[in-house]
Amino acid sequence: MTAARALRPTAAAEWRALGTTVRLVVTDPALLDSCNLLLARQLAEVDAACSRFRTDSELAALDTTRGRPVRVSPLLAEALAVALRAAGATDGAVDPTVGSAMDAIGYDRDFTLVREDDRPVSLRVRRAPGWRKVTLDPATGTVTVPEGVRLDLGATAKAWAADRAARMLADTAGCGVLVSLGGDTAVAGEPPAGGWQIRVQDITGPVDQAPAQGPYDTVGLRSGGLATSGTSARRWQRGGYDLHHIVDPRTGLPVRSPWRTVSVAAATCADANAATTAALVKGAGAERWLTRLGLPARLVAHNGTVVTTPGWPAPLAALEAAA
Repeated sequence: MTAARALRPTAAAEWRALGTTVRLVVTDPALLDSCNLLLARQLAEVDAACSRFRTDSELAALDTTRGRPVRVSPLLAEALAVALRAAGATDGAVDPTVGSAMDAIGYDRDFTLVREDDRPVSLRVRRAPGWRKVTLDPATGTVTVPEGVRLDLGATAKAWAADRAARMLADTAGCGVLVSLGGDTAVAGEPPAGGWQIRVQDITGPVDQAPAQGPYDTVGLRSGGLATSGTSARRWQRGGYDLHHIVDPRTGLPVRSPWRTVSVAAATCADANAATTAALVKGAGAERWLTRLGLPARLVAHNGTVVTTPGWPAPLAALEAAA
């Protein structure tokens, strides 16, 4: 999913952080540089708190707590709260205790390094420990992670960071802001006329070019967030196995889903991304589940067939993110 050009002049910056592409768009070009500086600072703080790939991150430090309650920063506490809330809302389809499973399939470092590694892996079914075993106490700011449980916030942290950054920048700059982290897109402030034009697509490509292959839609987003999850973008091979980064907590293995991508609009990008990941895990029942929740969604099957739920707009129609 990429942010298409808005209907009135805007200014944009694009770079990399958190192992993905960062795109910032503002409705006041004069404020782009200052907003970009604030965004970079905030994402650096998120990385230091939440990265599974940094040995010096707060999240990594939880691996050594041996089941003892430990105090964490307000930033990590907020990220953990979002992850646990997503787990509850998706009936455990999105589960932050899949960290060991991610390591086992070879996703134990930045994705650019994962693709270059050809060491074999041993795949076996192993259910994730379960999110209910993690205790977060908001009153004391402490978290308890059972010994042997490794956390992974990959299904929620980037989307939450996009929400947090968009709100902060809009409040600080007083203009419309779009923040996209690897396609997890949050908007805040006064949108451009016609809304933020977001292109939802199955093939990753440049923002200013329509994809040469694969279906795509362009929709207008005025508030909230929009996210896409898929099994085709982050893929690698190890020991003859074709692997990807969406893990089924019930098996600890890459999910086998009838959908190659799922896009969802919601009140926040974090909610949208939790729903897209859960939909891939839920598989054939995803369309009914998303419809029951009242979430506008677009699901693309492996053969390119597109299925939408009520509320998903026709191309170029304005979309008010679901409340």
